[in-house]
Amino acid sequence: MDAKDRQIIRALQISGRLTNQELSEKVNLSPSPCSRRVRALEESGVITGYTALVNQKAYGLPLTVFVRIRLEHHSKEAVARFEQGIQRIDEILDCFLMTGVADYLLRVIVANLDAYEGFVRTRLHTIPGIASIDTSFAYGTVKQTQVYPAA
Repeated sequence: MDAKDRQIIRALQISGRLTNQELSEKVNLSPSPCSRRVRALEESGVITGYTALVNQKAYGLPLTVFVRIRLEHHSKEAVARFEQGIQRIDEILDCFLMTGVADYLLRVIVANLDAYEGFVRTRLHTIPGIASIDTSFAYGTVKQTQVYPAA
């Protein structure tokens, strides 16, 4: 991947709905080579998909919750059970494997505090092997982006 590929990626991260013509103009390439580069980035797995960014409050899920999870055991089976359980829960948007006190950090979105309580009781508690759950509520967003820094 070279600097031109990174320009293409950054332009698509800013606006994934650019036409090939618009994209080629933004990155100073003619349309055919630009299209070939995008196709190569997709085929190689650098570009993994396209999506719409949605206002979470307007969608009806305004509450962002960060949940730190510590597991009781760290056997291969216990970790696999936990990670498989996490995959099935739609409210969990991100799950990161962490260093430090917590084993995992989850980013969860819900409608309100009651919905979060229901999420913990009926969804999270059904996953075996959780030793502790520590919750922090985000009461504002200072910065949120999907655009990687220019390299």
